[in-house]
Amino acid sequence: MSEPRSFEKTRTSETVLQRITALRAPRLLLTLELALLLLAVAIGVAAVVIVDLTVRGALSTELLPAGVVFVLALMALHITIRRIAPDADPLIMPIAAFLNSVGIAMIYRIDLAREVSGWESTSVRQLVWSTVALVAAMAVLLLIRNHMVLFRYTYLTGLAAVILLLLPMLPGIGQTINGARVWIHIGSFSFQPGEIAKILLAVFFAGYLVRNRDSLAMVGKKVLGIRFPRARDLGPLLVFWLAAMSVLVFQRDLGTSLLYFGLFLSMLYLATARIGWIILGVGLFLVGGLVASQTLSYVGDRFANWLDPFADAHGASYQMVQGLFGMANGGMTGTGLGQGYPDDTPLAQSDYIVPSLGEELGLIGLFVVLACYLLLVGRGLRIGFAGHDDFGKLLASGLAFSIALQVFIVVGGVTRVIPLTGLTAPFLAAGGSSLVSNWIIIALLILLSGSVRSRPKLVIRA
Repeated sequence: MSEPRSFEKTRTSETVLQRITALRAPRLLLTLELALLLLAVAIGVAAVVIVDLTVRGALSTELLPAGVVFVLALMALHITIRRIAPDADPLIMPIAAFLNSVGIAMIYRIDLAREVSGWESTSVRQLVWSTVALVAAMAVLLLIRNHMVLFRYTYLTGLAAVILLLLPMLPGIGQTINGARVWIHIGSFSFQPGEIAKILLAVFFAGYLVRNRDSLAMVGKKVLGIRFPRARDLGPLLVFWLAAMSVLVFQRDLGTSLLYFGLFLSMLYLATARIGWIILGVGLFLVGGLVASQTLSYVGDRFANWLDPFADAHGASYQMVQGLFGMANGGMTGTGLGQGYPDDTPLAQSDYIVPSLGEELGLIGLFVVLACYLLLVGRGLRIGFAGHDDFGKLLASGLAFSIALQVFIVVGGVTRVIPLTGLTAPFLAAGGSSLVSNWIIIALLILLSGSVRSRPKLVIRA
């Protein structure tokens, strides 16, 4: 009789320990997220103070009102996360907040160099848009308690994405900025609908691929050991290749077309695990890009500037050359916040904020920023791999890939790894549309991580 009682006692003790661990886990995650969030805010505030003391020689309260509201919005989002998804990943939000804060400090430094202040400055507008983006993230968490709700509206989200992509082409509201027609303008309000479209496309791709994965993954002929899909299954790939090419041709936006097609291709590979899709997709895009470079002047100019930027250093390649010289001036450790010349580069606060950071923070500072992006993408992929349903797995992986692709396109463009495009660095660069869409992505990743970690075994491990 002693052995069964001993076994029962041990089992009861393990159950009690599991329950205690499950109850303590959310509190530990809350404390960890709050501590990291406060550290991110402190680094952002310290950066602004350093910029003030270096450039002005005294502290300023220019960013104080909007900055206080921004910090309050961060804390409100933190509380919302811990109430709605108490088991959510505690690293995702602090990383995004750190990148957002560093971006604001750098934009503020460029504003001071250009002697722009008050509500006309880009940094104040960036703080306002950051607050709006945080409110949007909270709304997503409050309205979408279960990510499987999105699975029901797979085709509706796809239709909404197509409508958003077409909006800039409509006369009256469509607006061309810096040669790309990707903006809509209503009164004094401007927005880039494609930023929201990429989220809707990720939802649509995840739902569509879950429903059609078997036919896309298991059927086809082998060529040189690689299984390629049937001709009848190439429809989705061709449709989105044509969509990406239409964005390139009609909206004159190389970066966005690459982002959309790369997002679809990466999710298609994750759903089917067939390298044949990657080979076909990359081949199609390379052919399309080559044809576009020979027939479309603005695409050809980008390729020419990429291959030899110093051929027209004072003309079409001026921005790229200035960015390269700025990063070279920064060296390994940088010139220090407020001691460089990032304002010499056009659009230093948006398209070229990465070279601006490289000049004043150096290669070490850029490595820190890139490491944060890497950690953020890694957490997103981890959520996808640990998911309990195929839709959640694909959605989390797709959202993580969208951030990774955007960072690669931006950093690759300013460092001449690939031709320069018009995309902006997530969370860092000035732009309200990008901030709103990327904070919504963060909210969705947090929601998905909460559903993954809410299982008892995952809570115990946490």
